[in-house]
Amino acid sequence: MTTIETDIYRIERPSPMLLKLYVVRSILSGPFIFITLPVLLFRYYTLKYRFDAEGISMKWGFIFRKEVNLTYARIQDIHLTSGLVQRWLSLADVKVQTASGSAEPEMTIEGIVEYEKLRDFLYAKMRGYKDLSPAARAHPVAQADAGREMGGDALKVLVEIRDELKAAREALDRASGK
Repeated sequence: MTTIETDIYRIERPSPMLLKLYVVRSILSGPFIFITLPVLLFRYYTLKYRFDAEGISMKWGFIFRKEVNLTYARIQDIHLTSGLVQRWLSLADVKVQTASGSAEPEMTIEGIVEYEKLRDFLYAKMRGYKDLSPAARAHPVAQADAGREMGGDALKVLVEIRDELKAAREALDRASGK
């Protein structure tokens, strides 16, 4: 496990900067501050994340509890958005989209300072590849050879299909007199 994975797996709560963002948003709501501030405070204090080998879990809420669980395989796209105040506080929203048919993101991870690392981590997980060394990235053919050495049922089936197609091609060539 890499240090980036370890750092991401340790994330359980949003950054305290998110609380500052919520206070600024509440102040900007003008006379509605008495409604927005308590709602956002409850959201901040109840917001919890869990990142593990299978996926992401996010839950929040005091009276109306909400929980969203996503596996990395369901993730289709990831967007980073950052408004003026968010950039000032070094925050961004990581919007995770799935193929659910909704225009809205399935999950919005907010209050993370290392949002670019999180985005890169999620992209790597959704594509299913591990952190490759720079040498492996530079030589994808060598990476394919390494995969051949590892074996696996899918690889064995593909090799059998290739061999059978080759034999069928040779039989057709002999039958046609080539």
